[in-house]
Amino acid sequence: MIIGVGIDVAEIDRFAASLERTPGLADRLFLRNEFYLPDGARRGVASLAARFAAKEALAKALGAPGGLRWLDAEIVTEDSGRPRLAVSGTVAACAAELGVRAWHVSLSHDAGIASAVVIAEG
Repeated sequence: MIIGVGIDVAEIDRFAASLERTPGLADRLFLRNEFYLPDGARRGVASLAARFAAKEALAKALGAPGGLRWLDAEIVTEDSGRPRLAVSGTVAACAAELGVRAWHVSLSHDAGIASAVVIAEG
């Protein structure tokens, strides 16, 4: 059963400008592993913008409750390259309350826009 669906987009240049303008913002949005590709290279801003969109989409899939912490949701890249969500803390508690048992996430970026879709399944 689908509990919720969320979608979000982020303009990549605007996101990059926010990161430059606000020191420490990236560290408030992302866990350390989210900054790096599986081969250890630093992730580009388009990829980070897609991960930000995924966290926004995740909140929407949960009904946009208050009190969710950005760092309680991590976009993990599997060895195959497929993204998946790992949740903890406030996000895990909200998901458990709603009966979420599985997550589905898709990320994309093209033509200056990053996007993400998140499905919460019960």
